[in-house]
Amino acid sequence: MQDQLKELAVALYDIGAIKFGEFITKVGLKTPIYFDLRVMIAYPQIMSRLAKALWQLAKTETDTIQLCGVPYTALPLATLISAEYNMPMLIKRKEAKNYGTKKLIEGNFKPGNHCIIIEDVVTSGSSVLETVYALKEEGLIVTEVLVVIDREQGGRKNLENKGIKMRSLYDVTLLLDYLLDHGKVTPEIVKDVANYLKSCQAPILSLPENIANERLKTPFSIRANQTKNAVASKLFQLMEAKQSTLCLAADLTKINSILELVELAGPHIVILKIHIDIIEDFSFDFLKRLKELAKQHEFLIMEDRKFADIGNTVLLQYKNGMYKIAEWADIITVHPIAGPAIIDGLQSALNGVTEPRGIFLVAEMSAKNALTTGDYVQRAVSISEKSDMVIGLVCQSDIIPNLGMLQLTPGVKLHNNCDNLGQQYNTPESVVNSGADIAVVGRGIIQATDRLGAILEYKQQLWVAYKKRLLR
Repeated sequence: MQDQLKELAVALYDIGAIKFGEFITKVGLKTPIYFDLRVMIAYPQIMSRLAKALWQLAKTETDTIQLCGVPYTALPLATLISAEYNMPMLIKRKEAKNYGTKKLIEGNFKPGNHCIIIEDVVTSGSSVLETVYALKEEGLIVTEVLVVIDREQGGRKNLENKGIKMRSLYDVTLLLDYLLDHGKVTPEIVKDVANYLKSCQAPILSLPENIANERLKTPFSIRANQTKNAVASKLFQLMEAKQSTLCLAADLTKINSILELVELAGPHIVILKIHIDIIEDFSFDFLKRLKELAKQHEFLIMEDRKFADIGNTVLLQYKNGMYKIAEWADIITVHPIAGPAIIDGLQSALNGVTEPRGIFLVAEMSAKNALTTGDYVQRAVSISEKSDMVIGLVCQSDIIPNLGMLQLTPGVKLHNNCDNLGQQYNTPESVVNSGADIAVVGRGIIQATDRLGAILEYKQQLWVAYKKRLLR
């Protein structure tokens, strides 16, 4: 085995999977050594030998083994092991699908099955833990991870603290010894890397096993104290007091039609969502009346403007123009497409505004084939965590890692269907189970024969689903 590992180490170096220089790891650490095992897919013989060597580390004795490779580099290794040793394989997606079954874990399995995780390189262990938590949510038992390279920077300890045994083919020290023996590196490089490992350790991971799950099981009354934004805190309190998570989308074009609907729905909603620029007979008297109704019935006003431009432009759009949105809208919606600077621009527009304001960032859309997927979603989450002005995300799935943040989900109807313009609808219970704290209902109420009856039905179904979610 040792001779085999020496040969594989040299082979990995020769194909460029081991690099020396100045690099940044996933967790933000500078490093003089970098491992890029993705190149192995161009060398199937090396990849096959590596997979077989990795599987020799497995110690689990059970008839219900599943394999799961951490996406994406470890997937080919897991696939080869699965095929060679007839082991069923699971795939964890980077993000849940927003269509079809919306699964995060793909495969054929049962709760109680044991699953072994396959990983290429471990620094802090965060990627492995993300996979572990997703698998455990499906009832799988995970106690072991097989790793090609342990960077010796704290990952093993982080995993063991969570009850995960890590078995690795190499650690950095052993790998460098092999390369030094074959003249691939100099003693100076070995020394530099050794000094680096002593001085630069990854952070200790102390996150709960599934903070998203914790969010879904925590009552609004407790989460109200976990936010730094006054609008978010008020919203949590309103939801609890009114026993409602209903946001009414009053996407109507006439003032009287909107006010008539709000008079009916006001006592039962927590947010009124409007598009100010589609109103054909707009006047400031309308805004005055709307604010009076919001105070009377205790709901917040959201202008669904979906700002999506550079900082200076959104500043002007928010503060100036004929609508002067910053003066009256408690909440606005924003596309994060322009990056963090868009938040800075909107924040600057609030000079002189004394009432608190909040933003929902649009991370995912309910439209069919929307481009808000993958890395874009993760970047939106990252931006949301850096500003106290952001109170939550507009999204279709459970992606929020913060108790104090709200998930607003549009596209809700009592029955699943789709309109002829690509809008996809989901039931109240399904969106709540997918993480929604607040559900946006528009045409399901506006087009109802009995609007008040529809309002009460949505309100009840959403609240019942929320209470059930707390007990899951």
